Amino acid sequence: MSYKIVVDSCGELSQEMKESGHYVTASLSIDVDDYHIIDDETFDQKAFLEKVAASPNGPKSSCPSPETYREAYNCEEEHVYAVTLSAELSGSYNSAVLGKNLYLEEYGEKDIYVFNSRSASIGETLIALKIAECEEKGMDFHQVVETVESYIEGQNTFFLLETLETLRKNGRLTGLKAVVATALNIKPVMGATPEGTIYQLGQARGMKKALAKLADEVAKKTVRAEEKILAISHCNCPARAQELKRMLLEQMKPKSVIVLDTAGISSMYASDGGVIVVI
Repeated sequence: MSYKIVVDSCGELSQEMKESGHYVTASLSIDVDDYHIIDDETFDQKAFLEKVAASPNGPKSSCPSPETYREAYNCEEEHVYAVTLSAELSGSYNSAVLGKNLYLEEYGEKDIYVFNSRSASIGETLIALKIAECEEKGMDFHQVVETVESYIEGQNTFFLLETLETLRKNGRLTGLKAVVATALNIKPVMGATPEGTIYQLGQARGMKKALAKLADEVAKKTVRAEEKILAISHCNCPARAQELKRMLLEQMKPKSVIVLDTAGISSMYASDGGVIVVI
């Protein structure tokens, strides 16, 4: 059975995924003051991070339109899936569902399903890979949906930020908390709830201790690691990602490991120096 997987651009695609022909990206866009960015292959992470650092305002994102999703669904493949970042963080999920409804009204019945990742970044990557794995095993459409939804239920997302400035600029953290945390070199270790909202797991003073704290939290909350893929994405800090990978592999033995640099939307959330772990 032929299939297509539409991943919004908060999810990173590896080169192998891009070349497979099964995955396409639905691009979000970002605005930093008068600087407008389409989160696609033209995204320049270095220029974006410089703009964010120089601006007193937080970057703002816009989700793909329903028409963008509708056009992505209009293909020859018999099964079409969309994977979006958490519906608690963006309108991308609702847009993808509206796009499905528009497609069905215009073209008639087709097997289309939209997954709310309840995660972001490389969490979406893992979900897209799981869909492909199920399809390649010959599962029917409903089996794929059921299996992947169950997979999402068991997925855990963690992240560690170098700076709280973007959260402060976006109003997700009071200015006082950001100033105090920066002055004391406190690094918050964050996670995603089962619903896809963000919460703080802990904190540590200094990045080295925070990485160790993050690794401990991941190991503590992971069951049957040997059956899972460990995925790490990083914003402009490959050495930090590799150090975190080393720490995690000392505590668990996943079946494989993926490390990718963040794309546009993930770079906005993670900020310069941020790392995201999903397993």
